[in-house]
Amino acid sequence: MVDLISAAARRSIGTSLPPSRFEVNRNDIRKYAVATGQRQRRYLDGDEAPLLFLFSAMMPVLPLEQLLEDGHKPDDPLIPELPLKRIMAGGSEYQVHRRIFAGDVLLCRQTLLDIYQKQGAEGPLIFLLFENRFETEAGEPVVTERLTRIAR
Repeated sequence: MVDLISAAARRSIGTSLPPSRFEVNRNDIRKYAVATGQRQRRYLDGDEAPLLFLFSAMMPVLPLEQLLEDGHKPDDPLIPELPLKRIMAGGSEYQVHRRIFAGDVLLCRQTLLDIYQKQGAEGPLIFLLFENRFETEAGEPVVTERLTRIAR
């Protein structure tokens, strides 16, 4: 199998984005809870956020002209230049250190952990492994997410 991962792409392993800071807002939790069909009172009242609330909290709100033709946001700036251009979700694993509450001010630190190649049934695939660490401003861990993206 021909190696499709360039030296420049390999050098991007270990790079991180500057931490992004956001406040967990009771009203945002309530809207998320209703939109996702939550039934537990702690979510509906906005006291506590469901785990996947973090996904929506990290989504940028972009003007339409900044979205791609298919309506998606541009790819993560941690994704290096790759010869395979279609980027797909490959799954997530979560380690929950504590629950997420209204009023929490969190930092998310995003890092590219690894890039590797495999042969798929229809051709080569490039896997990118990311870590998103959510913690309080004091450094208390809240959630660690390991996220896989696949280029084909």
